[in-house]
Amino acid sequence: MNLPAAIIFDFNGVLVWDSHLHEQAWCEFARRLRGSPLTQDEIIQYIHGRTNRTVLEYVLSRDVTADEALLLGEAKEAIYREQCPYDAVANHLSPGAVPLLNVLRESTIPYAIATSSGLGNMMFYEQQYRLQQWFAPEFLIYDDGTVRGKPAPDLYLRAAQRLQTRPAHCMVVEDSVSGIESARAAGIGHIVALGPTQEHARLHTVPGVANVINSLAEIDLQMFQHLPVAIG
Repeated sequence: MNLPAAIIFDFNGVLVWDSHLHEQAWCEFARRLRGSPLTQDEIIQYIHGRTNRTVLEYVLSRDVTADEALLLGEAKEAIYREQCPYDAVANHLSPGAVPLLNVLRESTIPYAIATSSGLGNMMFYEQQYRLQQWFAPEFLIYDDGTVRGKPAPDLYLRAAQRLQTRPAHCMVVEDSVSGIESARAAGIGHIVALGPTQEHARLHTVPGVANVINSLAEIDLQMFQHLPVAIG
């Protein structure tokens, strides 16, 4: 691929492989709210890449106010955050993430995170994964309640704006169909889908996907290694 002008990473399932913990937390929380856990089909269609408010409206089959979404969403996230530090897979950044971020930090390529997670989880991620090593706060774009969640394009449009780069010149790395749809709707020029080998055939069929990888370790670091640090 050609060198992108900027890179935007989804977080959950891309920079951290924690999707299984979110699935478990949502299943437990759905059981509390409606009396039954989510099915695997529901998880795929209605959970991954979505904001808490959107998921809650699906689980409860009704509209949810912003205040209610914040209260209930934090209760679900408490289940997730309690488990995350003790999970052997989710308690560190995903394979290839640290070398890639280290190289990007020393290059002229701007980069950001665009995640459907809310402020509480974003603060947790900053501490748990020491994101300040690589990301200034303005390049952590999350669900702050002022934009529509994925698959709407808002998060990726905001990320591209913060990076001062046209969406068509950005590369996005995503793992969920709703996230891919969000990037495509934003006009992102190069969408990389990340997932296990058994998911590759399905991901290749999603409109907008340019290529599919197993992990960030498959991104060629040599593309960025000879670019000087941006000054000013």
